[in-house]
Amino acid sequence: MRKHWLDNLRWVTVLLVLLYHVIYFFNNKGVFGGIGGWGNYPQYKQYQDVVMYILYPFFMPLLFLLAGISARYALEKQSGKEWLRARTRKLLVPGTIGLFVFQWITGYFNTLVAGRGDALTATPGPGKYIMCALSGTGPLWFIQVLWLLCLVLLLVRALDRRDRFYEGCGRLFGGKAGLVWTLLLGILFWVGEQTLVKNPRPESADGLWNLYKPVFYLIPFLLGYFVFAHDAVQEKVKKAWIPLLAGAVAAGAVLIGTTFGQDNTSPQYLQSPLNCLYSWLMCLALIGWFQARFDRTGRFAGYMTRSSFGLYILHYLVVAAVGYTLKKHTQLPPAAIYLILAVAVFALTPLLYEVLRRIPFLRWCILGEKKKAVKEG
Repeated sequence: MRKHWLDNLRWVTVLLVLLYHVIYFFNNKGVFGGIGGWGNYPQYKQYQDVVMYILYPFFMPLLFLLAGISARYALEKQSGKEWLRARTRKLLVPGTIGLFVFQWITGYFNTLVAGRGDALTATPGPGKYIMCALSGTGPLWFIQVLWLLCLVLLLVRALDRRDRFYEGCGRLFGGKAGLVWTLLLGILFWVGEQTLVKNPRPESADGLWNLYKPVFYLIPFLLGYFVFAHDAVQEKVKKAWIPLLAGAVAAGAVLIGTTFGQDNTSPQYLQSPLNCLYSWLMCLALIGWFQARFDRTGRFAGYMTRSSFGLYILHYLVVAAVGYTLKKHTQLPPAAIYLILAVAVFALTPLLYEVLRRIPFLRWCILGEKKKAVKEG
């Protein structure tokens, strides 16, 4: 039987990513990649940036955790070869070919946002195209990393051919003391945050780039596969969702209250025990909450289940293009700019998705969907 709570939590998390990027794009806290706010912190507080502090610690780890659960379910029905072929189409094709077919447009606006417009103008045509394509990765880093983690998972499965480790995790974390052991898994979040990939950006004060964190994201992905795919573990988290959510809210309140104004993507911020505690508790709380209250579907939920991946793939073009235009070419007040951008992202992205999914080649290389014709009805 299909677990609707899993589908619902995935698409709700994707919508939170869209909301995050609306706020992040204009942040004034020094987070890499945005266009900047309307004044320097701390003179200009810009309290709406609190949305970043609430969402950033948990929403990407949660997506990797859910991907791990889904991988277990898929591999119970498919061979590893079949599954990897499907994952390659869904993840690697949009993350590579899609850059040169479509995401170069996003890269063009990313280049302008980064203040490299002069360099873009001075670059010859073919070089300009390549520069834009490589700058268009944006949120596609998620699917690039996820594809690599799928390769790692197949290797791990080869080492656990008889599912002994998987079954052992079920007995340990699904047993009487299972919830305690599950809470202690948060220590792995802290361990994972200590591993960051070097960033060659000379302007980076810490010399670290916190976007590609393959070892860290491998942890929730494998936890999803080996631990949270067990019904017994899910049931324990479901029963405890209220205290877990209360604990997450308390940890988050302390974290945000003591760190607001800092770059919430910096190594120092991410590696703090309090950040890791909040992140882990929120992941657990949302898994339990959605099982308890949202394990059902309907027309809208069904549509979002089918389309949320495409919305994730496409949304940042709208953020970058509309956000850049509003910030650089209008005199609108900040409140109006936020409102217009939010409406644009949540309205134009689905429209763009519905157009592209109807064009066979584009549907394949941009969205990772099969080339077969779309059936309406």
